[in-house]
Amino acid sequence: MKKLYPLLIAVLGIMVGVLGTLTFNAYTQKRNGLKVRNRDWSKLELVMDQISRNYVDTIDTEAVSEAAIVAALAKLDPHSVYMPPVELKDAETELAGNFDGIGIQFNVPNDTAIVLEVIPGGPSEKAGLRKGDRILKVDDKVIAGVEFPQDSMVRRMKGPAGTKVDITVGRGKEEILFEIKRGKIPVHCVDAFFMVNDTTGYIRLSKFSRNTYTECMNAGKELLAQGMKHLVFDLRDNTGGYLDEALLLSNMFLEKGQEIVYMQGLHREKKGFKADGTGILKDVRLTVVINETSASSSEIFAGAIQDNDRGIIVGRRSFGKGLVQEPVYFSDGSGIRLTVARFHTPSGRCIQKPIGEDYGMDIYKRYSDGEMYDADSIKVDSTLAFKTLSGRTVFGGGGIIPDIFVPVDTTRVTQFFIKIGQKATQMRYASAIFDKYGDTLSEIDDYAKLEAFFDRIDLPSDFREYAARTDGITATQKEWAETEKYLLPQIRGLIGRYSKLGENAYYKMYLSVDTTLRKAIGLD
Repeated sequence: MKKLYPLLIAVLGIMVGVLGTLTFNAYTQKRNGLKVRNRDWSKLELVMDQISRNYVDTIDTEAVSEAAIVAALAKLDPHSVYMPPVELKDAETELAGNFDGIGIQFNVPNDTAIVLEVIPGGPSEKAGLRKGDRILKVDDKVIAGVEFPQDSMVRRMKGPAGTKVDITVGRGKEEILFEIKRGKIPVHCVDAFFMVNDTTGYIRLSKFSRNTYTECMNAGKELLAQGMKHLVFDLRDNTGGYLDEALLLSNMFLEKGQEIVYMQGLHREKKGFKADGTGILKDVRLTVVINETSASSSEIFAGAIQDNDRGIIVGRRSFGKGLVQEPVYFSDGSGIRLTVARFHTPSGRCIQKPIGEDYGMDIYKRYSDGEMYDADSIKVDSTLAFKTLSGRTVFGGGGIIPDIFVPVDTTRVTQFFIKIGQKATQMRYASAIFDKYGDTLSEIDDYAKLEAFFDRIDLPSDFREYAARTDGITATQKEWAETEKYLLPQIRGLIGRYSKLGENAYYKMYLSVDTTLRKAIGLD
């Protein structure tokens, strides 16, 4: 659509120019011009009508109309947007909680897709695919070893439930063809949950989809059964989703009558939402972890917890996206998401940060201003002071400011760490380890066995040799000493994903060097 902006501007410029130029020829209209009514859309209608009637060439009316829609919405705010049919369908599928497909999660550490997870009960499991299989072909299209785009891989594997697709995989030295009948695949939003110790549980939530409340409820029940007294709820990088799921999630922790959020706009009366007191986690000590990309529904939840003094917020100031979008659908499958109100926390804080010319660069500005490294660098507007339920002072102005600030950890950024990150050396090493020890790794189902497996491998020496051999990346002893304590837990976690523990292994292994989580748990 960006390519259409110049066309639209040019067309509008031509029409403005016409009113001046044509006064001197036989085709002139009256000098007072076409009548424009103030404060409505008549001028835009007149422009489009004049283009249709008088433009020199044939017009692609659909392209011009869509460009006009995009340009008009862009003048409102960054979150009022037009979505063409394909984009709208993809966006809604992501949050719907399920999609049509074959039921695998894969990664592309090199130039070949490797199966990380086969969804239990899904089409791929029924057909016989396994964790660690390399996807060579989809139908007759070779996708391995040719730098095939990952989004194109996904599109080829997806398809309407009931249709069939041929998937050829490499398993060891064999190539195996599977005919898979696509089906409805659940999309999980809880990335991981487990007990950190005897009394502390951990849940990581990636988005607020249609399954959020159900998945969090199930995770909460399991952790309670294992003795959880304290929950660390990780909302880092969670960009939000459905409001009703945020309300249901907040209700799990709040007492009856406590306010969760309210919204209000020029054409929307103030509407508030309160807890009903039926939540199963009301008596669990709560710590919520956020960062600069926690947004929207994440901020609603964090704001409700903070303003009701229900828990402690740890991390860095959240994104500051507090505008309410309502969907408007068109018969051609496209639609718009139009901002109709603003979200406010129970104390009255507006979650939305100011919208200016540098809105899109806000995160970079936080780095340059020092906010990511020092809590004192957070710009607080003292005129926007509010009180929590117990009388604590909290500040508005955009985003949720944490109770406990944790800066970005820059100590691990050695040149060696940067170089292997650029080439995804860690991920490719993890898949190489699975190739070598796949049969053993695939059967590991608890952390003690996984740690024992790592003890049998000299990971520091083995990884350094692999990085030098495959990518030509070496580390001095000083660099390795600075990098090792951060890198090895990450490598253990990446390898652990190939075990039966899946994503839980990754997050649990990485916890030891996650400074924000350690602060939230109380280890630092």
